[in-house]
Amino acid sequence: MPRQAAAPVAPFFLSRWSGRAFSGEPLPDGALASLLEAARWAPSSGNNQPWRFVYALSGTAAFKAFHDLLAPGNKPWCKKAGALLVVASRTTRDDGSPAGTHAFDTGAAWMSLALQAHLFGLVAHGMGGFDYEKAAQVIGLPSDHAIHCMVAVGRPGRREDLPEPYRGREEPNDRRAVGAFAFEGRFAG
Repeated sequence: MPRQAAAPVAPFFLSRWSGRAFSGEPLPDGALASLLEAARWAPSSGNNQPWRFVYALSGTAAFKAFHDLLAPGNKPWCKKAGALLVVASRTTRDDGSPAGTHAFDTGAAWMSLALQAHLFGLVAHGMGGFDYEKAAQVIGLPSDHAIHCMVAVGRPGRREDLPEPYRGREEPNDRRAVGAFAFEGRFAG
């Protein structure tokens, strides 16, 4: 069943979802550059632009190292992604003061990347199931940065090519109603 919005929104918000089926083909030429360019234009507090994306393309030693970071439940379906990314942010501003919105701003950049991937007909799936400490070592994370997630990006594959436990989950899911997370005047939930 197609997703249904409770209020008018652009159709791409309903059609974008985080699939797990990848084709195993490389990303189209220039696709990753365009996804990162979309992230570049995300809004940020004071134009701080704290987001950092460290990527590894399929077929490279870096891809294997990134794949090894994943939790067991993510490894089977991520092996066919065209790229894996570690998403982090700088926690300080240029003057050394704390960047209180670094995670919020980086979330906006990730969403920009995810929407651009969707508009290109690609799959972009963010995940928290990985070894954060090991990821920091693998990517050489500076001390004033924080890791938020990993992302698998690639050309869409077929549901039936996924390992059995993932096939049933390979469809868009619903969302909580707006009333569950938006409150007038005072937090209610």
